[in-house]
Amino acid sequence: MRIAVAGGGPGGLFFAALIRLADPSVEVSVFERNRADDTFGFGVVFSDRTLAAIHAADPVLRRALAEHGRHWDDIEVRLKGERIRCGGNGMAAVARRTLLLLLQERARDVGADLRFSTEVTLDDLHGYDLVVAADGAGSKIRDALGPGLGTAVETATAKFIWFGTDHLFDGLTFVHERSPDGVFAVHGYPISDTVSTFIVETDEASWRRAGLDEFDVTSPPGPSDMRSKEYLEELFADQINGARLLTNNSRWAGFRTRRTRHWHTLVPRPVVLVGDAAHTAHFSVGSGTKMAMEDAVSLTRALTDHPGDLAAALSAYEGAAQPSVRGIQDSARPSLAWWENFARYYDALEPWQFAYHFLTRSITDGRLARRAPDYVEAAHRRWRGEYGTEPLDTPFETPRWSAPARLVDVTTAADGTPAAVRGMGDLTLSAHPAPGAWGALLDAPDTEADLPTLFDQLDGLNRLPGHSDPVLVAVRGGTPLTRTLLCERARLRNGLPALYIEPEPDRDRALTTVLSGRADLVGVLR
Repeated sequence: MRIAVAGGGPGGLFFAALIRLADPSVEVSVFERNRADDTFGFGVVFSDRTLAAIHAADPVLRRALAEHGRHWDDIEVRLKGERIRCGGNGMAAVARRTLLLLLQERARDVGADLRFSTEVTLDDLHGYDLVVAADGAGSKIRDALGPGLGTAVETATAKFIWFGTDHLFDGLTFVHERSPDGVFAVHGYPISDTVSTFIVETDEASWRRAGLDEFDVTSPPGPSDMRSKEYLEELFADQINGARLLTNNSRWAGFRTRRTRHWHTLVPRPVVLVGDAAHTAHFSVGSGTKMAMEDAVSLTRALTDHPGDLAAALSAYEGAAQPSVRGIQDSARPSLAWWENFARYYDALEPWQFAYHFLTRSITDGRLARRAPDYVEAAHRRWRGEYGTEPLDTPFETPRWSAPARLVDVTTAADGTPAAVRGMGDLTLSAHPAPGAWGALLDAPDTEADLPTLFDQLDGLNRLPGHSDPVLVAVRGGTPLTRTLLCERARLRNGLPALYIEPEPDRDRALTTVLSGRADLVGVLR
């Protein structure tokens, strides 16, 4: 069997080594458009909990992390002069160039043919039994196959730029600073004994106010945005002790989440996608390198389990690899939404609650407590210190009404529509203005694309001629993320208490919602 791998990144190189180890009769050639020692970006980070399958397949990554990488347990969140640490995270990182060189060495040692400075198209690869498209998010091999693979791409509104720095962070560190133009945040982590990765994110409005939109991002890869480097070096100077930022094709972008329904085709010839060519997930949750290497493991296993039957092998590969990727992408979407809105949280929340809000953006209080019990207890203690009782047992009071606790029962009308809140004088919930004290009932949309219409509706609630203003906003339906974003908009921008209505009782999720400040109350339908 002859296999061509387009792309000499971690996914392509790891697959080339694994397939040769599994079946030395396979001829595999890797075509990489850049030179062997070229790389864009700085480091790659891995969670200890996710590496078992990669380590079991081959020790090359374990060696890279053990001999050349950095390991840590704590995450640190910095803002407004405070530093908040959360343990139990178990992570490691290594310089991308180091990892690539070790993967190249491993692939060569087991007999793979590596061809650098060689860019190929699908038309160049006639004569191979299988083409593996490992050529990244901008895959030319994938694009040549047309729309039949079912690819969809969403571009985030937040902007990010990737630097390095000669300041060494202790571990994964999130730093938030307000400039005159807006709030900027850093994801920083060490990748060697001398360098850390330094990724900066901000919202589009702040990016434009700061004048950081002047660099031509459509120019060929290579030059970096030096204006942004200087701006961010000055803004974060105290946080990195005056250290330099290091550039490597450093330029702003909006993160593009790619989902692909079909990862392979047999027509016009057998082609299979791995890594970013098939899928991406925001770097705050998913390591693209880890996901690509896991794809390599799954593809190798599928090919060896179905010798001589490419159709069965490639279908088995999709069946094995896609569920995990979908799970990561589903977790990454709330995290990406957090980064699109973090300036609002920075202004509205105290540092302890901001950190808790961040750390629970994709998991619940219970899951976080299993990982970091001391941190979670400290967050609960801060709440008790302010309110005197546990979050869900805390009364909620306003000048016009009160609730005895944060977890409330919501009664329904005959058609199942939420109608009133028990224990609050049977506060009426309605999609339209009602006599007396009433809560505005909003139906969250199924997609974030429809949120602007609901935001406009929220903004108009305080301008209802001839009617009293609602005393709260109750949000039901949609998805957990769209419900959350509507509740946060109501309480943090519109100044209206927010009631998050759960479709099913879930005390852990309710606790997380209240303690994080995502909503004031959680309602359960009765």
